[in-house]
Amino acid sequence: ISNTNKIMCRNTPASQSIAATAETTSTTRKNRSNITRKELKSHNTPSNAWCAVHNKVLDISTFAKRHPGGDVILLAAGMDATVLFETYHPRGVPGAVVDKLCIGTMDSAEEFQSFYSWDSEFYPVLKKRVVQKLEEVGADLRGGSGSILFKAMCLLFGFWYALFRMYTASAFAEASAWSVTMGIFASFIGTCIQHDGNHGAFSKRKWVNKLAGWTLDMIGASGFTWEIQHMLGHHPYTNVLDCHEDAQKQKGVDSPLHEKDQESDPDVFSSFPLMRMHPTHAPSWFHKYQHLYAPLLFSLMTVAKVFQQDFEVAMSKRLYHIDAHCRYGSVLNLLRFWLMKLVSLGYMVAIPCYFHGVWRGIALFMIGHFSCGEMLATMFIVNHVIEGVSFGQKNSAGLQVPTTVEGSTPMEQTRAEAMKKRKGLAEVPLNDWAAVQCQTSVNWSPGSWFWNHFSGGLSHQIEHHLFPSICHTNYVHLHEVVKQTCEEYGVPYQSEPNLYTAYGKMMSHLKFLGREKAL
Repeated sequence: ISNTNKIMCRNTPASQSIAATAETTSTTRKNRSNITRKELKSHNTPSNAWCAVHNKVLDISTFAKRHPGGDVILLAAGMDATVLFETYHPRGVPGAVVDKLCIGTMDSAEEFQSFYSWDSEFYPVLKKRVVQKLEEVGADLRGGSGSILFKAMCLLFGFWYALFRMYTASAFAEASAWSVTMGIFASFIGTCIQHDGNHGAFSKRKWVNKLAGWTLDMIGASGFTWEIQHMLGHHPYTNVLDCHEDAQKQKGVDSPLHEKDQESDPDVFSSFPLMRMHPTHAPSWFHKYQHLYAPLLFSLMTVAKVFQQDFEVAMSKRLYHIDAHCRYGSVLNLLRFWLMKLVSLGYMVAIPCYFHGVWRGIALFMIGHFSCGEMLATMFIVNHVIEGVSFGQKNSAGLQVPTTVEGSTPMEQTRAEAMKKRKGLAEVPLNDWAAVQCQTSVNWSPGSWFWNHFSGGLSHQIEHHLFPSICHTNYVHLHEVVKQTCEEYGVPYQSEPNLYTAYGKMMSHLKFLGREKAL
């Protein structure tokens, strides 16, 4: 494993138990040095799971049952899990665990060529400082200070109460108002409960995280599909686009999954049709109006996911270029998917139709989705598609550094300014993974306790992308640590004073993208 993967974990009884479990996993196989990508990707189910970390291949099939973070580790099945390994363990991983899970290495001709560099000290230093800060304030990495549990109970009560009042309202106008309220609470469940739960950050207890993640199924969407798009696509490869695969798609060519490059962010080409969200995409005539029709498309986001994307992924077991067998390769997971779809449609569509009639019942369901979709899209999109943010391109011409839509590289300027203040500044490559997260993400209302809780930590998007396994209630403690470390190393740290300003700059950015030629 790379020298940047320093071991920072205490040798506790728990870690010794993990190591013992790992040892039994790997003793049955001899280490190999010729594992191909196709072979790796064939071990992609919950019962037969391999993954690669810095081109070392690990067998995590049986270890997943004892993994401290729960079965979230199975998301790595059949893929290069280097980013997941580095980002979900702020304290590091005992070297003994990695060695005993290791069954070989990737064939030298098929090693993963990443867009990212892991060779600088920036991220290891940042992780160490973040862990120290949380120890100082007495907050757990997962679960935070416990306030997230109280907030979750309030939000769940609000959702079910609004749904009940929607059932029993005597007038359609009153029922519509409660449907809007239900949709708003559903959006908060998405950002404040399931988001942390599926990231393994809601609690230190695995079953509590699983239950929190399940609340997405409760409001009608699939937690499994969300994990695949958000945790395997968007988070590791924020605003990065695989230009070769994108060009193939434009030609109508669908390569086999084992030939596809996983380093591509599905959010910049899939979440909103008719939108141009990445500067390499060719603009169409209607894109010049996208800043005008964007809010309407935002409101349709959850409807599209619930009725289209979820079913497509569950049945095809893939999401664009991402293999979905890691979740939908399990019969039990498929049973949960279909059962929750049936049950949630029952209490969100069938019962309203019973009380208010078919057409009004369907209308109430759509009204709730429109309010939920608008809320979610508003808080998500301003973090990555906004003035000043950078985008990455991965193509055969070489590894390109993140640039803005104007073609500039803000980190070159911030590095130059930092070098003037600090002699012997440590080198941080422009494509350093953590530095890229800072270049492709934007905060709003940073340091605000209220807006951090309101948004489920989305207002501290930089902190969340750097530390997805840390509970969002902790981000207010980490804000200054991350900002100061970025300034020290000359890494961009963009933030807007409030959501209103961020939204305005996002709309201006969409207008610019709609009229500019492709990079």
